Amino acid sequence: MHGVYNPLLVFLSLVVASLAAYTALELTGRIASLPGWKRRLPWLMGGAVAMGVGIWSMHFIGMMAFSLPIPLGYAFGPTALSLLIAILVSGFALAVSASGRVRLRCCLAGGAAMGAGIAGMHYTGMAALDMAPAVSYVPWIVLASIGLAIAASVVALWLGVALRGSDEPYIAFKRLGAALVMGGAITGMHYTGMSAAQFAPGSVCLSASQLDPNWLAMMVSGSSLAVLLGTLLVLGWRANSLADSLRRANRQLQYLSMHDALTGLPNRLMLVEQMNLAIQDAARDKTAFAVFFLDLDGFKTVNDSLGHAVGDDLLKGCAQLLSSHVRKDDLVARIGGDEFVMLLRGISAPGDAASVAKKLLRVLRNDMIGCQARLRISASVGIAMYPGDARDGEALLDCADAAMYSAKQAGRNTYCFFEPGMHANAARTLMLQQDLQAALDAGQFSLVFQPKFSVATRAICGAEALIRWHHPTFGSVAPMEFITIAERSGQIVQIGDWVIREVCRCVSDWRRRGLEPAQISINLSPIQFNVPDLIGRVEDILDEMDVPPRLVMFEITETVAMLNAGRTAEIVNRFRARGFDIAIDDFGAGYSSLAYLHRFKVKQIKVDRLFTSELDRNEAEARALLSAIVTLSHALHMEVVAEGVENEAQMRFLTELGCDEAQGFLLAHPLSEEAFRSLLQPMASFALRRIAALGQPRRAD
Repeated sequence: MHGVYNPLLVFLSLVVASLAAYTALELTGRIASLPGWKRRLPWLMGGAVAMGVGIWSMHFIGMMAFSLPIPLGYAFGPTALSLLIAILVSGFALAVSASGRVRLRCCLAGGAAMGAGIAGMHYTGMAALDMAPAVSYVPWIVLASIGLAIAASVVALWLGVALRGSDEPYIAFKRLGAALVMGGAITGMHYTGMSAAQFAPGSVCLSASQLDPNWLAMMVSGSSLAVLLGTLLVLGWRANSLADSLRRANRQLQYLSMHDALTGLPNRLMLVEQMNLAIQDAARDKTAFAVFFLDLDGFKTVNDSLGHAVGDDLLKGCAQLLSSHVRKDDLVARIGGDEFVMLLRGISAPGDAASVAKKLLRVLRNDMIGCQARLRISASVGIAMYPGDARDGEALLDCADAAMYSAKQAGRNTYCFFEPGMHANAARTLMLQQDLQAALDAGQFSLVFQPKFSVATRAICGAEALIRWHHPTFGSVAPMEFITIAERSGQIVQIGDWVIREVCRCVSDWRRRGLEPAQISINLSPIQFNVPDLIGRVEDILDEMDVPPRLVMFEITETVAMLNAGRTAEIVNRFRARGFDIAIDDFGAGYSSLAYLHRFKVKQIKVDRLFTSELDRNEAEARALLSAIVTLSHALHMEVVAEGVENEAQMRFLTELGCDEAQGFLLAHPLSEEAFRSLLQPMASFALRRIAALGQPRRAD
């Protein structure tokens, strides 16, 4: 008995086979990309069902394409068993092709097992016809179909391994071509196996009443296409989701590569890029712009004394403050540490740049910044102009940086425009930084002593020790210059220790000569003041030199004192408990109020020279301010020292105000150790009386 084929169903079986093959290749790539079998297992199980249903559907559509001149049906048991075989074989194929490195012998062995399984599925499905008499097969055709199944399986595994990488060029087209080849091979194997079947004349299908072939055809076609297309949709959605995630990650990486992680501001890379664009625009439009290089003053002290969390908080606050005070077209960038750069378009006149710089310095100085600790901070600003100073981005940055260093050397909290000689200054700064350690070892540092005098009697009451550096190349280097460099390089602690040791050596020498020296004041840098073991180190030096603590006073600036008032009060109390006196230097130059004085149990308040000089220009206001300082300080049992006294009129006013001590060029310039020692000799009796007074018990306050 001979049958015929329905061409439409034959074509549909080829489509389903190719779609199943394409789904298998997509699943292989997806499963192979997952790390570990724990993540792969759900995809492997779902993929096995989808691929198995696809292969099984192709098989049954092909069987239903074949018709005999008798009613046909399919037994449920063999039909279900053939579907199970297809799913298991598909799971095996996906597991092999998605595993690590697959060798040729693995493809051959796996292909043989997979081909045998597909052949088993086919002939199990044929058994579902349940013909009487039974279907007979042509042996050589059966063997050929099995061989074709194995060959198709080997090719399928090899293609699955070869095309599982999603980064292959034109991967979708390659998988589509491979799927058509695999679909044709699977379909060819099926119809080869079908041709091996021999139906005896007068045969009857015993399962004709079980699964109706028309209903089964619609169910198998619809469900298989739904499963395969649904799987591809899931894979496509997942691929799109991964692509979106990758695009977002790339955008985030690009953003991070161009922005500072802490503040969110543009970083140096983006700054230079924007500067070059600004240069192109300015060159085309014949306009100019300004570059500000801004460095926070005393930021290292904040980090060392209050911790990096507070320092980071301060940087973020400064970033927000600077960003809020520029125009929309301007740019604020952080290029590292406490350094910010501002690109200000459309500023062509130095006067306009100066106005902006003054505004920024005023805002930074007056606003409280930070959340964890409300701080005020100053900055030094260097300004470079395009096209006057440089014509490319990096050169403009270098010019602004050099100008910023000049602003630091000018006293901080100010701004400087770039000048051609500043590059030489930058080279000088680098050389001085490198030579600081050699200066300590070679004895290039020395001390001078600026006496302090009683306002009432003009008698010497003490002196302030000041460091000097005679550089072998540059000669005398200003303290403001090399101390700033030492603070930035971290060498200030060593230099500060040297000053303490040298003062103690001098005091010890004077005592051996039979002199009772006046109290010597030593300036502590912000970094030195926050060294954890400072008091212990000071005591070790004094013990070594046999110098009593009452002969040494330590000075800290008002800015340092107010940076963390609570911690300052704690350190001052620890110094006083060891017998040391403390003075607040440059009082009035910072941002504190008189109300804070009661928190610091210091011996002296040293009024900044600015107040003294104002006596010559604005007498009434200066007298009122000085009077308030003197009155409150005396009420808190603190002495008042006026700095920068340069004429008799100032001295007369200070006497009338009740100021305790004075210091300045009117009374004495800084003296060498020998010159100051000579002044102590006729003052021996006064010094004895003063030191005796210093030794009296303090009032409890």
